[in-house]
Amino acid sequence: MKPPMAGFLPQYLYELKKGVRGLFLLTMSTAEAELVEKRLTKEAVEFFRHVVSDAKVNMFFGQPHCVAVVRTIVTGPLNLLTAEQDFILGTLLGYDREQQCQRFLTRAGRGEAPSRTGCTKSR
Repeated sequence: MKPPMAGFLPQYLYELKKGVRGLFLLTMSTAEAELVEKRLTKEAVEFFRHVVSDAKVNMFFGQPHCVAVVRTIVTGPLNLLTAEQDFILGTLLGYDREQQCQRFLTRAGRGEAPSRTGCTKSR
């Protein structure tokens, strides 16, 4: 039986090789992480193992420059990232840009919605 997260890996590696996305994140058990690391090493894919707890790991992998950025941003728990760091990480992971912008504004304490005309109120 294949570990659940390792089941996603072939699809993500395919997307990486085809240039669909440059960075991926899988959250998994430490046992799964060992298997995923072996596969990423075999495939010569850059990765960064971010330990969440004794039992859980975030595995970032993809283009070397994207993984290098993650290494500089992710130095602690993901929920403690600044609004800017969270925005960069979400954008690198390919999350919806509009949602990332809304999330950034909310986290930065500027959660106002832009007007439909594209103009914003001056303060």
